[in-house]
Amino acid sequence: MRAPDHHFLIHASGGDARSLKYGDAARRVRQLGGALLEFGLSADRPLAILSGNSIDHAVFSLAAQYAGVPVAPISVAYSQLKDLARLRQVLEALTPGLVFAEDGGNLATALELASSLGAPVAVMRNGTPEAEGLAANLLSGAAGHAALRTIAAHEPAKILFTSGSTGAPKGVIVTHEMICSNQEAMVQIWPFLNEIQPVLVDWLPWNHVFGGNLVFNCAIRNAGTLVIDNGRPLAGQFDQTVQNLRDYAPTIHFGVPRGFEELVGRLESEDDFARIYFSGLRAMFTAGASLPSSVWVRYHALAGKYGRQDLGVHVAWGSTETSPVVSISPRDNTRSDNLGAPLPGAEIKLVPSEDKFELRLRGPMVTPGYWRRPELNEEAFDEEGFYRIGDAGKLLDPTAPEKGILFDGRIAENFKLVTGTWVQAGVIRPAAVSAGKSLIQDAVVTGQDRSEVGLMLFLNRAVAAQLAETPNATLAELARSEVIRQRVAAILGELTGGGSSSRVARALILPDEPSIETGEITDKGYLNQRALLRSRADMVERLYAEPLDPDVILPATSK
Repeated sequence: MRAPDHHFLIHASGGDARSLKYGDAARRVRQLGGALLEFGLSADRPLAILSGNSIDHAVFSLAAQYAGVPVAPISVAYSQLKDLARLRQVLEALTPGLVFAEDGGNLATALELASSLGAPVAVMRNGTPEAEGLAANLLSGAAGHAALRTIAAHEPAKILFTSGSTGAPKGVIVTHEMICSNQEAMVQIWPFLNEIQPVLVDWLPWNHVFGGNLVFNCAIRNAGTLVIDNGRPLAGQFDQTVQNLRDYAPTIHFGVPRGFEELVGRLESEDDFARIYFSGLRAMFTAGASLPSSVWVRYHALAGKYGRQDLGVHVAWGSTETSPVVSISPRDNTRSDNLGAPLPGAEIKLVPSEDKFELRLRGPMVTPGYWRRPELNEEAFDEEGFYRIGDAGKLLDPTAPEKGILFDGRIAENFKLVTGTWVQAGVIRPAAVSAGKSLIQDAVVTGQDRSEVGLMLFLNRAVAAQLAETPNATLAELARSEVIRQRVAAILGELTGGGSSSRVARALILPDEPSIETGEITDKGYLNQRALLRSRADMVERLYAEPLDPDVILPATSK
């Protein structure tokens, strides 16, 4: 073992911190892995985990994988919804041999559902005596030590469920080869990982491929330390993240655009924090959605100010089906929309589609298919075995493909105006967010079968309250603020160039935040455009109503 006395996990929570060293982790994983096999778990009877990120979650997950048992971390939100239909769909598809929850306190109904479906339940605390007793027996090894076997590269390590925005959640098979090949490719991109043991501070949920695969396994592959962050890039929760970044200066900072947007504001206003943050940073990595260009510029400026002009600021691209990274932007990249070039071992094919190029990909990081859904595989892969990810792109420089691929929208989110003109929703949305310079948290593009493109906007409450000089105002009050409305009108004025397919003609400020219960937003803070258009159909009608609804905002140049 490379570093048995080095900290593998540190769970920082409200001033208290639990930790686990690599040597102790290995001992616990081997013991629990044998117990899980003795209990009857197998490739057909996986482990389901309903808890959020934690040390115990990590131990159970690694023990299952070590024993050749697939593990399925399930979104905590599914267990906390009033309607547990989505959780039921996942459990019925999975047929778990065991459901684990660290704290059963607010999961009682979800755990009762699991039991009713025939799955044994193990709970560390606040569960039934039977569930707590089972967890204790498994962790003590009292259930026995079944012989562990050699695991083949093609065997499933995880089953990761997609959001299910277009139907029942799909279980993506993640093999051991997918995980390992992605980590080895990243080391080739970042050779400094051969020289250091990285420190990672991360909140991304482990039921998603970004946090659960890329970040988690980056720590393991490189004998680094992963600090489990209980913060979120949300109002009232980001202070915890800032404190953790102060206490454990990161070597690599993985994150999503919303998190970096919050971070930039704090770095600009807190000099001492910025000095600590950049002190040991070797690379920044963002993925999952387009980083607003304004945030990109400000982050670069901060890196230069604090002596890190050479900092690698990378945009990466992939999906749950690709474990997750397929491409990453080069170190000298200057664009926030550059998806980069293929990782070692990956292939990306550009296929003409309407007036775009559809991106398809192949490589050892790509899933072999979906859990017990063979009918989906025919739709997901083309005749050459390339995965259809649903994104469009174009070469930054056709004469030098290694410079990268520019993101050109989601083919699945594109739609036609009533004139038959295609609208590239995936291009308009980040343009609107960037133009808002942090005022606009996110946007939903509208206009299918209409004559004009419109936007439904979510405000960044903190920025909006500062602009309106009303620090305690609610989102509903800010949506009616004349100062905010005028600023949005000016932003729309910047989005009126080009033809009808790229010109934003109207907007409506939404008076609340997106709802995770209705599927409008994921655990990582990404908007589900389809779900929002469906759940806010009444707002879409208001946006296009005649005569003009008084809440609808027109571009300033139209007045």
